[in-house]
Amino acid sequence: MTPELIYKIAPAALWREAQAAGRFDGAPVDLTDGYIHFSTAAQARETAAKHFAGQDDLLLIAVDPGALGQALRWEPSRGGALFPHLYAPLGLDAVRWVRPLPLSADGRHAFPEPSFGENPT
Repeated sequence: MTPELIYKIAPAALWREAQAAGRFDGAPVDLTDGYIHFSTAAQARETAAKHFAGQDDLLLIAVDPGALGQALRWEPSRGGALFPHLYAPLGLDAVRWVRPLPLSADGRHAFPEPSFGENPT
């Protein structure tokens, strides 16, 4: 089952460059790996903590996976979990929204709502 949205965490300056170019080619790690890394809502908090700890001026970019076609692949990563990887530039037409991802007082990133990424019980 494909999630409704997948997420990219990116520095605001890099996203402004993407907006000017009309597409997002990826962050340096994406360019090195050959694909754009995304996370599901359930994976995004861990991604922020593991790869963006202490970084401010970040954005959370919500993307419609259905708009990415066959260039989007679900591949095993952390502990065998499947992560969405895009083997093409991200067209801005697939972006549904962009929100700031600031650091909270405890040093963790403050996601848009308290339940973001949590599994329903």
